[in-house]
Amino acid sequence: MDDSRSATRTEQETAFALRAAVEAAVYAPSVHNTQPWSFVIEDDEIALRADTDRKLRVGDAEGRELAISCGAALFTVRLTLRALGYEPLVSVLPDPDRLSLLATVRLGENTRPDEDTRTMRAEVERRRTHRAGFTELPVPDRLIDALAAEAGAEGARLTPVRSPAAVRVVASLTSAAQDVQSQDRVFSLEVIRWARPPGSTRKDGVPAEAYPREPRRTSPHFPQRDYAKGHSWGNDADQFVSTSTGAVALLTTEGDSRQDWIAAGQALQRVLLHASGRGVAAAFHTQALEMFHLREFLRQELCSGEYPQMIMRLGFSFDETAAVRRPVGEVLEER
Repeated sequence: MDDSRSATRTEQETAFALRAAVEAAVYAPSVHNTQPWSFVIEDDEIALRADTDRKLRVGDAEGRELAISCGAALFTVRLTLRALGYEPLVSVLPDPDRLSLLATVRLGENTRPDEDTRTMRAEVERRRTHRAGFTELPVPDRLIDALAAEAGAEGARLTPVRSPAAVRVVASLTSAAQDVQSQDRVFSLEVIRWARPPGSTRKDGVPAEAYPREPRRTSPHFPQRDYAKGHSWGNDADQFVSTSTGAVALLTTEGDSRQDWIAAGQALQRVLLHASGRGVAAAFHTQALEMFHLREFLRQELCSGEYPQMIMRLGFSFDETAAVRRPVGEVLEER
């Protein structure tokens, strides 16, 4: 084979890998499924940008949840490239004068993906956000410990909340925040903006099929967002066996900068994919984290001074809803 054909093949392989990484990244979790990201592929580099038009102006004024969402997408890019046999070279917040540019990723040396990489990559499109109770089957402690190790590998801390009293505190703060936010008309309108009614053809937001029409209460109860807001939306799945709270865990970081938020997002996605590969789903609760005083209370009383970035419940479920994502053509620019 002559050099020109070899070079052409290399360019094609590079282009394929970069596009495949973006195609996988769109499956990352995001607040209200806003999918607040865009990508640019130029030469051998992917640029990840924040789509600030999709930021929650009321619930996420500082952009913390947007950055966490994009961090989850960034981890998916890294994971996909590694699964394809390339070492990703990542630069986070590479240009202080371009605030929307969150990271760049280039192809490094060839590498051989290990079993964990292949397992997590297989879960990218299978993983789903859960919005109800779990079955009574407990999540093994050894798996929780493994998930904590995965978060630690990305510079964050995943702490299981094992004390019943502490679980009640987290549930109470979540309920208090949900009650306050539901009385705020502007806040409620922002949530409703990202609610998809039955039959909607939108490719973003939370579809009505993604939560039960009449969810059963868990004990202690962790309320979900009210996306239906008075409508009889939701799926009719039998919730008879979905009454367990599951294992409650807090994802924290030592700092609270944009870089910490992106790291939290990468840790979150790593935890979720590892859990999904073991049949464990996650439900998110960010209500209390969107209110400064409640978040600060959590930080001081339950997080040993670290900053809580996500409250989650982990457990086993029968959730089989379809993923709703924008097509790659809407989020990718190729130069």
